[in-house]
Amino acid sequence: MKKTVLALASLSAFSIAANAQSSVTLYGVIDDGANWTSNVGGHNLYNLSSGVIQGSRWGLRGSEDLGGGTKAIFVMENGFDPNTGSLGQKNRGSTQGLEFGRQAYVGLSSNFGTVTLGRQYDSVVDNLGQFIVGDQWGGYIAAHPGDVDNFNNAFRVNNAIKFASANYSGLTFGGLYSLGGIAGDFSRNQIWSVGATYSSGPLTLGAAYLNARNPNVGFFGDNGASTAATSSATFISSPVYSGYASAHTYEVIGAGAAYTFGAATIGATYSNVQFKDLGDTATSGPNPLGYSGKATFNTGELNFKYQVTPSLLLGAAFIYTKGSDVSTPTGSNDGAKYYQGALGADYYLSKRTDVYLVGVYQKASGTDSTGAPAVAAINNLTPSTSNRQTTVRVGFRHKF
Repeated sequence: MKKTVLALASLSAFSIAANAQSSVTLYGVIDDGANWTSNVGGHNLYNLSSGVIQGSRWGLRGSEDLGGGTKAIFVMENGFDPNTGSLGQKNRGSTQGLEFGRQAYVGLSSNFGTVTLGRQYDSVVDNLGQFIVGDQWGGYIAAHPGDVDNFNNAFRVNNAIKFASANYSGLTFGGLYSLGGIAGDFSRNQIWSVGATYSSGPLTLGAAYLNARNPNVGFFGDNGASTAATSSATFISSPVYSGYASAHTYEVIGAGAAYTFGAATIGATYSNVQFKDLGDTATSGPNPLGYSGKATFNTGELNFKYQVTPSLLLGAAFIYTKGSDVSTPTGSNDGAKYYQGALGADYYLSKRTDVYLVGVYQKASGTDSTGAPAVAAINNLTPSTSNRQTTVRVGFRHKF
């Protein structure tokens, strides 16, 4: 009898120990606020919106210790709008969002790094997003026009295999490859990226590269909706680059840096974006203006933030984006320029709750991708009816 009791006790202890090696965490963010935006259909717009500084979300994150420093891991993250209760990530104008549209992946981690499979962020987001105000105190309204370089993570990558290294004396690196999923054409719709970050004391540096084949379909259009994107329609909403849906390849080269001195941090980013081989109407997208060759955007950002007190942060930023000339059947489109400034303040009521104020002003000039005089196009807002636009937001954020 004693042996039986001891055996049951040992089995129970083993079960408890095994369970202790696994964990699942529920987490989330609710970000909501009120906005004023000028020049929307010729009028001022007052509205509520969600997820400006951080996308409102809830998620599950789990791991299981497999021994020898190896763990099985997973993340399932859902975006939502608290104002309507609807799901987030509604790319391509869909009325229905995705249940786990922010992230959904499973993989293995070890002392050397992590390999994951699923819907994930590319290397530009991982290595350069941290340097822009759009991922800090400014939110998506302070991101680069149309988030043309995806520094602000407007677009995720489906069907992705991803590697992220361990930290080697401040250096981390990684890469991602997304399978196109087209029978008989291995390269069609494929996406790949690589990047690295180095941090030492007050200095942080980052660099990354992203390449998307048939981007209108596989990158801008592929949000996992039940109806697949095709080359017969444009799935880019911003006039900054919606006219370049026929590009065979979308390419981003970027770099960023930040330096902290005392309570202040100064940061800078640069990106070169190319829409290459315009005119691929068979596999990429429409080309109503008959563009050929390539279209290029160069964007620079300079930002500054100051931690006035442990609870109060102030920030400022300036962004300049210049589009190149683009060949047309009758000559060329001279491209557009966008000048953007942002100011912000963030006050923490506690470690998990803060209130914030952000203002963004943008001015445009030249000719945009649609062939029309460029209008201001603050990221993720309705484009202006003129070449100028201002938006101001007062928001409230709670993390759990």
